[in-house]
Amino acid sequence: MNSGTGLVDLRSDTVTKPSAAMRRAMADAEVGDDLFGDDPTVNRLQEQVAGLTGKQAALYLPTGTLCNEIAMHVFARAGHLVVCEENAHAGEHEAASAALLSGIAFRHLRSAARGLLTAAQVDAALAPDPYDMAVVDLVTIENTHQVGGGTAAPLDDVRAIGKVCASHGVPLYLDGARIFNACAVTGATVTDYAAQADALMFCLSKGLGAPVGSVLAGDAAFIAEARRLKILCGAGWRQAGVLAAAGLVALAEGPPRLADDHANARRLAEGVAEIVPGAVDVAGVQTNIVFADVSGTGHPAADWAAALAGEGLLVTMVGGRVRMLTHRDVGPGDIGTALAAWRRAAAAFTAGG
Repeated sequence: MNSGTGLVDLRSDTVTKPSAAMRRAMADAEVGDDLFGDDPTVNRLQEQVAGLTGKQAALYLPTGTLCNEIAMHVFARAGHLVVCEENAHAGEHEAASAALLSGIAFRHLRSAARGLLTAAQVDAALAPDPYDMAVVDLVTIENTHQVGGGTAAPLDDVRAIGKVCASHGVPLYLDGARIFNACAVTGATVTDYAAQADALMFCLSKGLGAPVGSVLAGDAAFIAEARRLKILCGAGWRQAGVLAAAGLVALAEGPPRLADDHANARRLAEGVAEIVPGAVDVAGVQTNIVFADVSGTGHPAADWAAALAGEGLLVTMVGGRVRMLTHRDVGPGDIGTALAAWRRAAAAFTAGG
């Protein structure tokens, strides 16, 4: 719950406040100038992530979007295509950014199961264009898949896609914004997933709870070029060790407690399903993301979001559905409070006809 506001904030897992340990680490951080590569805390974070992912190097960046945009700029030429699932963040929410920064377009594939692509779909999408007009330079997959409901991709599926990409000579990039959530569900490690892709990123500021930052990882040549692009994009952020220090705490403390977020999300999903029958696919809630399709109530998602906010619960809308994410700052008591807000909103809609 947001202290001082009385609101339960489920808009995203990015809304968390730095923990006491993070604040201490930030206050005591040893810093340098990251533009010159001599911030020791940033360098320590990058080295730790390189080891964690099994990649040669890593680069600390302000946002996951910048990680994705830099990676796609390295891998894909202007006028060429990137293959992704139709609701993937990189090819939907970030499509305009990719067009502006890199001149690339996307080949969107429709998933049959909650945002997860199959190796056969990717293989078909990489078939040569008989007219030599469409050239695919990159395949990107998202794990967990946010619009799919926080679905975790099985490691074997990612491995199969990686093999297909390699057979076509096309690199695979993993948008692993919430990869630790996927690992908590599947039992695979970040290293396991990273081994299937040429490069990947993950966010420190989502499930792990850091205030700022994401990390891009890949081979040394890829990261060298990514670092050049980071500076060109204006992200030479000087004494960034103050922020990286919180990221190191997040890496240490965040992954072990993600199961709590998942349990809270499941309880939330079960509760909303009882209050608004048919709105939530409880069985599909694997991680910390819950979608409620309220279209059957006769009231649009925007009305529900406004009503819930009036009852002290903050949510977002994605694809015409109400979206809620559990996170470190939300405990079991907050889930009870959130469900009470749903009950009051539902009762008000019922009374109003």
